[in-house]
Amino acid sequence: MNKRIKNIIFTWMLLSVGLFAQSLTASLSSTKVGLNDQFQLTFTFEGKEISSVRNFSPPSLSNFYVLSGPNQSTSVQIINGVVSGSLSFSYFMRPKKTGKFTIGVASVNYQGNTYRSNPLNIEVIKGSAQPTRGSNNRGNNISNKDIGQNLFIRATANKKTVYLGEQVTITYKLYTRLSIAAQMSISKLPQYKGFWSEELNTSNNISFSTEVVNGKRYRVGVLKKAALFPSQTGKLTITPFELNVPIRIKNRSRTGNIFDSFFNDPFDQGQMINYDAKSNAVKIIVLPLPDKNVPASFKGAVGNYTMSTSINKTNIKTNETASLKVNIKGSGNIKLLGIPKIKVPNGIDKFEPKVTENVNRAGIISGFKNAEYVIIPRTPGKKEIAPIRFTFFNPAKKKYITLSSKKFVINVTPGKNIVPSTLTGVSKEDIKLLGEDIRFIKTGTNDLFKKRGIILLRYQFWLMTIIPLFLLIGILVWQKKQNKLAGDIRSLRYNKAQKVAKARLKKAKKLLHTKNELDFYSEISLVLFGYLEDKLHLSKAEFSLERAEQLLKEKGIDEKLITELKQCAEKCEFIRFAPEKGGAEAMNDMFKKSAEVIINIERNLSQKNGR
Repeated sequence: MNKRIKNIIFTWMLLSVGLFAQSLTASLSSTKVGLNDQFQLTFTFEGKEISSVRNFSPPSLSNFYVLSGPNQSTSVQIINGVVSGSLSFSYFMRPKKTGKFTIGVASVNYQGNTYRSNPLNIEVIKGSAQPTRGSNNRGNNISNKDIGQNLFIRATANKKTVYLGEQVTITYKLYTRLSIAAQMSISKLPQYKGFWSEELNTSNNISFSTEVVNGKRYRVGVLKKAALFPSQTGKLTITPFELNVPIRIKNRSRTGNIFDSFFNDPFDQGQMINYDAKSNAVKIIVLPLPDKNVPASFKGAVGNYTMSTSINKTNIKTNETASLKVNIKGSGNIKLLGIPKIKVPNGIDKFEPKVTENVNRAGIISGFKNAEYVIIPRTPGKKEIAPIRFTFFNPAKKKYITLSSKKFVINVTPGKNIVPSTLTGVSKEDIKLLGEDIRFIKTGTNDLFKKRGIILLRYQFWLMTIIPLFLLIGILVWQKKQNKLAGDIRSLRYNKAQKVAKARLKKAKKLLHTKNELDFYSEISLVLFGYLEDKLHLSKAEFSLERAEQLLKEKGIDEKLITELKQCAEKCEFIRFAPEKGGAEAMNDMFKKSAEVIINIERNLSQKNGR
């Protein structure tokens, strides 16, 4: 009996040791991957109080592109009343080159002790390796074709044929009958060559609904939507949107079809596969605008608009200000909308307008653009401002439409310090001086020479002659430099790129302190893209990461630096697809990396240019 009790106690002690043991283990989703494949690296710490885990330190991952991570997840289990748990740090990565590599040791600190993981070996081959089947797949033989029939991205356009400048909306939807296992990541964004693009407002997190396609039920979520305005005619192609989706394939069911009702058997974990989903390309035919009977007031606006005008004063005194407002409202490319010019009669000064705008990106791009002109009448009388005309092309009606305001009549009365109209252009001071000249004119010359002396010998004459000459030369030199600088917009954008980026980084730093992740990553994206557009002389319509990468390589920028830049930019895009955000630490890391990348590219370019 005593012996039996001892055995029970001994067994319980062994179990207790097992339950309370702490360890850090490393694992790979596959030990053999292709150069084009993505894989998952996971470090899992197991222990009693996982909240005490501190200072996770990963190994060097320099042979791989880190697409996301470290992503944290926890699990808790209770065995015989004893609580234990695990904390996992996972990375999604892609190889940089082929060969055999060793992933080193990671470490964590737990209650004052340091725990280290095991090293891992991985082999990278050319192309794409066949997904490694899990031990519990029981004979699943899964091809990309099989997966592609159950998970795909569909790109659709609301119109196949549009006019130049007319909006076409592109929607990217994810259709899936499979379980998405982890965070998705963008492999390649679509390129809108030949279009001005505006990202439409969509939810930060994908919301799924149900659709039936060819008799099969799919979960469907909108990935992104964009409003495109063609800037050139002809047949234009929008390249595919590519997304890496980690999916979990359930084991083969009794019916023999692994894709039958993936909601069944919740305890069947199956195997995880990284699948590269790719949308279809979209072709759009762009028609030119009619070239017959084009009104002179047409400046390129396309859409549907209304116009309202107003003036705050019709009875005014000279040298007082009045405000004339023009409001254009409707649907179309508000950003590129040109405000009509106003024509004022002689005797009225007109100043450049103050322009404000508001753009609604909920679906069809709409909004308004306001212009406020300040005018100042200088002479009295009845003044007429000609009607203001605004012309746009309406694609629905297929014709040009001209909107016209009424003419504005202003009654101007003399104000203070006004000069009689018979002496227009001559001031009161001129009149006073003229009177004095007449008053003191004498026919004799002796007194003149006696009092004044010879004018060429007086220093006042030389001051009044030489100083204006030097001022004129200085103004001409300054104007020449300004004209040269203004004429070289590319040089101006290039020289100010770093300064503009620094200003934007300051705004991002403020968002960093407010912990507003979505706005922070959006601002960092603007910093990086804006810097590249200015530095590489690219318009927004021409810009893409691939194009920027190509130009940086042509300029001889270090490839490692280009990769870091690309990772930062793609990370900002990944955020809207992430079910979990990285928190303050990840935001701070992104801020530092982005700033360093810009500084290092600036240094590289300076060295290449010999500065």
